[in-house]
Amino acid sequence: MKPILASRWLTGAALATTMTLTACGGDDSLVTRNTAYGPVEGVNDNARSGTLFWKGIPFAQAPAGALRWKAPRPPVPWAGTLQASRFGASCIQNPRLYSPGNANTFDATVGDNLATGNTPGSEDCLSLNIWRPAHDGKDLPVIVFIHGGSNITGYSADPLYDGAALAKKANAVVVTANYRLGQLGFFRHPALRDAAADPTLTADDQSGNYAVLDIIQALKFVQGNIASFGGDKNNVTLSGQSAGAINVLAVMTAPGQRAAGLFHKLVPLSGGISVATSPGFPQPPNNLAGNNGYIPALNPVATYEALSNVLLMKLLIDDGSAADAAGATAWVQGHSNADIAAYLRGKPASTILKVGLRSVGGLPNSTASGPIPEGTVVAADPIAAILAGDYVKVPVLSGMTASESKLLSSFLPLVGHPPGIKLPDAQLFPFLFDPAQARAARFGDIVNPAYPDGAAYDAAIAELDAKFFTAMRDNYMNALATQTPGQVWSYRFDWKQEPAPWNEVYGAAHAFDLAFLLGNFGPSLYANAIVSDANQAGRLALSDAMMGALAAFARSGDPNTGALGVAWPNWPRVLHFDATPTARQISVP
Repeated sequence: MKPILASRWLTGAALATTMTLTACGGDDSLVTRNTAYGPVEGVNDNARSGTLFWKGIPFAQAPAGALRWKAPRPPVPWAGTLQASRFGASCIQNPRLYSPGNANTFDATVGDNLATGNTPGSEDCLSLNIWRPAHDGKDLPVIVFIHGGSNITGYSADPLYDGAALAKKANAVVVTANYRLGQLGFFRHPALRDAAADPTLTADDQSGNYAVLDIIQALKFVQGNIASFGGDKNNVTLSGQSAGAINVLAVMTAPGQRAAGLFHKLVPLSGGISVATSPGFPQPPNNLAGNNGYIPALNPVATYEALSNVLLMKLLIDDGSAADAAGATAWVQGHSNADIAAYLRGKPASTILKVGLRSVGGLPNSTASGPIPEGTVVAADPIAAILAGDYVKVPVLSGMTASESKLLSSFLPLVGHPPGIKLPDAQLFPFLFDPAQARAARFGDIVNPAYPDGAAYDAAIAELDAKFFTAMRDNYMNALATQTPGQVWSYRFDWKQEPAPWNEVYGAAHAFDLAFLLGNFGPSLYANAIVSDANQAGRLALSDAMMGALAAFARSGDPNTGALGVAWPNWPRVLHFDATPTARQISVP
């Protein structure tokens, strides 16, 4: 990522003057701050959002070429001033609903990529973004948010994750960051772990958990530099949703408490960190996915090693190096680990992702992605680590939605029900993107006819939620409560005031709480399904209360505020966030 030089150099005195003027809303639209790697020049957005921002700041070198499938390395210092007015590239990914368009934002080309299979993004993607209120305050709480997307999709430039509204409401510094996705982020092939073939390998390089290491590296950047942006490095709240929640829980439970001091509060939303055999997680024979059983967050190490080998074999068949699986196996046996590593690193990232998605030579989709419980970067059993006290002990605020699985209804067969949403992403996107199609949609246009109405759909969704999201949440929250009683809170998001049919198609679905917590109701993927004039008053009032509670937690480690209208008790009691069309309704059943 090459810096763009500023048009003029600033002396120390001039720099200080510029910083004061811009922070106070002066005429200069750009704001300069120093980092350990060089100065960055951002934007004074006071007139529009009441914030200053810096976007696309590299927190690591590009993980490409020889650095592909290695732990992130700190950035190389840049000469001159880095222009930080635009988001950095997203991490390259197969196209999905949650992927960026070709301009690295949410636009119509998201749908184009879904139709063509174009892989948006770049390997040179390890950057972060910073927002802060447009005043001179220092030592502000810091909130670092990690996006979701099943660890195979997503990007920090998604307008849903814009940090301006939360930064202003919470009087905090808000940071979002990219991390490697898919089998570029989680990959464990023996050829890449052979220290004899590559003496430079570290234990982290060999772990396969590159995305988790990316997040840790982003936190290290925050520790070293956030004071320049007005943040308090000793008061960092780490938050993530969905895959982001799994990843931040992995960071919290990393062996040896390696992340101690990098964050001081945790907000995992709609995720978990159980392995199938974790203490307190429903045990065999009831935890086998596909047998109406409970579904853990993490797959075994052997699963990821098998996926890595399958991808290698598919690549060999795809490019003609082998005719079939047997030939690919023979090719591997006839080459050294150094040869195999060079072969893998020589493939374009887009080829790796596209081939991983396809069935090649009878070998299946190999794109499943997530933290690998190998015991070096990610604990072999994170729940056992919590119960043993081997984790970063901080206040924790968890969140779930009332109907998580309505966004992930393709998983309903895991608990013995037909899939829910019947449309592939490419056909669903126009319903969400086009306001007219969103308004005209009917329940049957979107949902499998096996579910003739919302009631039948809700019953199936509730079973999947219980055996996946709720089981995972309860497992880690119960474990945490044994270690830090009085410092563990949880909420459930119940709001489903969307215009029909979206109130039944989605309702309080996975990720629908994020618009409320971050104060962003569009433009974004689900804005046309969520927003209406009829629900505006209650929606905005609920959002204000949720942002206020997150702000209180970031300041003090306790989410209680007078604006909630009710005392928020510790886990296992759960606060419910809801609203009528005109007023918020917050309760503790």
